[in-house]
Amino acid sequence: MRSRLLAATTTLACLGAAALTVGSGTAAAHAGGYSALIQRASYGVPHITARDFAGLGFGVGYAQAEDNICLIAENIVTVNAQRSRWFGATGTAARNVTSDLFHQKAIDDRTVERLLDGRRDGLHAPSHEVRDQVRGFAAGYNAYLRRTGAAKLTDPACAGQPWVRPITELDLWRANWARMVRASSGALADGIVAAAPPTAGATALPAPGAAAVVAARDGAPAGVGSNAYGLGRQATAGGGGMLLANPHFPWDGNERFYRMHLKVPGRYDVEGAALVGDPLVEIGHNGRLAWSHTVSTARRFVWHRLALVPGDPTSYYYDGKPRKMTTRTVTVQTPAGPVSRTRYDTHFGPVVVVPGTFGWTADAAYAITDANATNNRALDGWLAMGRARSVAELRTELDRRQFLPWVNVIAADRDGKALYADHSVVPRVTDDLAAACIPAPFQPLYASSGQAVLDGSRSACELGRDRDAAVPGILGPAHLPTLVRADYVTNSNDSYWLANPAQRLEGFPRIVGDERTERSLRTRLGLLQVQQRIAGTDGLGRAGFTTGTLWSVMFGNRAYGGELVRDDLVRSCTADPAATASDGTPVDLTAACAALRGWDLRVDLDSRGAHLFTEFVLAGGLRFADRFDVAAPVTTPARLGDDPKVRTALADAVRKLAGIPLDARLGDIQTEPRGDQRIPIHGGRAEAGIFNMIINDRVPGVGYPKVRHGSSFVLAVELGRDGPSGRQILTYSQSANPNSPWYADQTRLYSGKGWDTIKFTERQLRADPNLVSYRVGESRR
Repeated sequence: MRSRLLAATTTLACLGAAALTVGSGTAAAHAGGYSALIQRASYGVPHITARDFAGLGFGVGYAQAEDNICLIAENIVTVNAQRSRWFGATGTAARNVTSDLFHQKAIDDRTVERLLDGRRDGLHAPSHEVRDQVRGFAAGYNAYLRRTGAAKLTDPACAGQPWVRPITELDLWRANWARMVRASSGALADGIVAAAPPTAGATALPAPGAAAVVAARDGAPAGVGSNAYGLGRQATAGGGGMLLANPHFPWDGNERFYRMHLKVPGRYDVEGAALVGDPLVEIGHNGRLAWSHTVSTARRFVWHRLALVPGDPTSYYYDGKPRKMTTRTVTVQTPAGPVSRTRYDTHFGPVVVVPGTFGWTADAAYAITDANATNNRALDGWLAMGRARSVAELRTELDRRQFLPWVNVIAADRDGKALYADHSVVPRVTDDLAAACIPAPFQPLYASSGQAVLDGSRSACELGRDRDAAVPGILGPAHLPTLVRADYVTNSNDSYWLANPAQRLEGFPRIVGDERTERSLRTRLGLLQVQQRIAGTDGLGRAGFTTGTLWSVMFGNRAYGGELVRDDLVRSCTADPAATASDGTPVDLTAACAALRGWDLRVDLDSRGAHLFTEFVLAGGLRFADRFDVAAPVTTPARLGDDPKVRTALADAVRKLAGIPLDARLGDIQTEPRGDQRIPIHGGRAEAGIFNMIINDRVPGVGYPKVRHGSSFVLAVELGRDGPSGRQILTYSQSANPNSPWYADQTRLYSGKGWDTIKFTERQLRADPNLVSYRVGESRR
């Protein structure tokens, strides 16, 4: 095989020319290999066009490698169980061993290879188009690496490192599988790897309560979230559909988003973003439909309580007969030599141990069924989503494919219809099954959290199959919430129940989410903002949304918790400024009262005292006097309680902020480093009722110098008759490489609440003054 790169250019070289024309040999590249046109617009966003999906994948792989090769390469190390080998296995790196043992088991079991085997229709196994896209991505990545050389990479995170190597299609499919199980077996990797039979004399543990440790390890609380609005014709000034996408994801690592516009003429044309290393747009829009995702409350796995055979803790009863667990010794390489663990599996799935919660005793053990462990439908699902032309077509694809691993979908179309659906992959725990098969000690856990612990000793308690489900073991569309409206739908990571308060979604299995319960302050603010904009009572002008007012709502940076209780809090500390911190230290609240009194109730760069309120909330001070009212779920509770812990929390906040002015300007203490710069960052914590979520860690005496998580890709798009238009931004910028020209530009733009424009049509793209075009390809003979 001979390969040839066609008229390619490095990212940095692109800055110096208005265009790089297609080189010779294009026909040969089309005939025998890959070819893609990459047009880099402002902020380095690639608009990639190819005549087929293999060529499109090549362009995506090449462009992503230009910008984020180190992130992709490290993720490939992870899914190939080599983190310990390259990044260490002791001290702070000890978790690398667990990660490797988890992924090595999947490799030994040929998990991904088996998922690729089957009828290539996108339901039983990935389609030819998606396989072409993945194959092309690997080839494009490798072409960039081969042309540049690992030693000459400009990103110091991996330049010259031996773990940066050519990748294969199988590497990418392993990475895809890891994404699928992120909120299920991946979140329980510690407990899966640590599971071992009990020592003599082990006693049974009590059934876990509502505060079970594992509740914090399942999907929704696992470090991701989002806001999204789907706006129908009754909510928009122009009468068409509009969408706000605002996923909250990490600002560093392989879960960063990457903006791109992908096109195979006549077959696929989508602008938006995907997680780095993924070959297709996952949040975005085509010419008629726009969609986003928010993390769903539904559970992705179920527990099975195993009744163990006396004297043999690796055998369990099933319909009265003993069954032996299967075992496999898994070995990974570390700098100190090989490390081996025995892994235990049942016909349900792996045995899991969570100390103090789900233990392995002489009498009982617990295994899980991971509904996403066999989800090989996702890339085809996103491909189909990108081709859907309306909310109705999108619903058809969601029902048919059931591919979304752990997210809701919120969408709007050009005809002015808005959609909310939690059509994610959910284990088939119906109300009837839960009543019959969850033992009484575990019923409170299910009622409070949706975690199902089924009786693993009876075949009648298997998950079974819904007649309308895409695959066995998951809830079919009839058991999942869907809502289509002409006004609006929203989600901010609470359950489906209040997607639109005018039409509450109720009667679904508890495993999907809770109903008739208190909503988060972020959810409530999200709903209020839509209602006030539709009514024109938010001070932003004429009623109804435009993309401009949608952007203003998104970055209005209201702190709803402060709107509710700040005045009462100030009255309390003014009346009696003497307080006691939780450690018994006396604290004078006079300065804190003054700072809160002067706060503008926002988390803008110029807001003073916002950080004090945030620390007050994080210290447990937001305690309400009134109770949640199911008849008024958007506005209750709302009054600050007369609770001594409120004043204690404010005193604790003052203590935590020692060395930081209580009335400091937020932009002076909340920043993001880019080189030797510290870029001021607006936004704040969801716990304080802030829609534009930013999470960071406080450094004593300094402030909040690094964003850890929060608003990432933000899209406000209108689907007009002349094509999509609107605004978008990637808050942390397109590239993680500090030597890239696209390392900090959008971060500075975000700091000023600026935006990049939608560039979906040829006319919109050609109008970009920074457009640079080049073709990449590879011929094989």
